[in-house]
Amino acid sequence: MYYADIKECDVANGPGVRISLFVSGCTHHCKGCFNQIAWDFNYGKEFTQETIDKILKDLDKDYIDGITLLGGEPLEYANQKGLLPLIRQIKQKLPNKSIWCFTGYDFEKDVMGRMYQNWEETRELISDIDVIVDGKFEEEKKNIALKFRGSENQRLIDVKKSVAANQIIWANVDDSEIKKAN
Repeated sequence: MYYADIKECDVANGPGVRISLFVSGCTHHCKGCFNQIAWDFNYGKEFTQETIDKILKDLDKDYIDGITLLGGEPLEYANQKGLLPLIRQIKQKLPNKSIWCFTGYDFEKDVMGRMYQNWEETRELISDIDVIVDGKFEEEKKNIALKFRGSENQRLIDVKKSVAANQIIWANVDDSEIKKAN
């Protein structure tokens, strides 16, 4: 797996101060994507244990609330396999840090309906992710007033509650627009 960028002090992609890992590789190719350069699976730098060690060191600070996985597309199968060592080590060494994931895939149809059923990697990742922001960016639904989303079709999903309830439960991030989905 390759990655396009790592932001060590990000306040735009989840609550609080976070580490944001932008993986390389995406097949969605959304019109108006802010990170087209990361569509290429070979763009950027190779993701190694040294990269993981640096992320863990940066994450192990009191003022860092967690990590956010973006892209590119973190849930492309090749990227899931590349992210598992990182997520395992975070859960082992820093279990109180939250994990967010932005994906262009639809949570019910793609993630739970197909990937979760077919891939052990997805099952393991889903068990450790706290919030997924799902849905492709849709330029015609772009809304810069939305918190942690680019377009109105995207949802902030509480993964653990949604899996347990077998229905979408919106993540509560203290924002009046974010609610339980119908």
